[in-house]
Amino acid sequence: MKHILKITFFAAFLFLATTNLQAQAPPHPNSGGAPTGSNTRVGDAPGAPIGNGTMILFVLAAAYAGRKVYQIRSMQAEEQL
Repeated sequence: MKHILKITFFAAFLFLATTNLQAQAPPHPNSGGAPTGSNTRVGDAPGAPIGNGTMILFVLAAAYAGRKVYQIRSMQAEEQL
């Protein structure tokens, strides 16, 4: 029971500690002031860029898949001998 409580408190701590680390919208180009000559409102900014993180994820997934294929082929080669 004590082990379960430790895990629960640790998970709750991690959840609460990271809730403030979510992506925030970038500031308005006009330093937060009223926009001049455009129809954009203050705070209407695009979301956080995810391109680099997605590319890293794909590269790591490809490396993992390549390693698994290499392991399977080397095991099959050993079985044929």
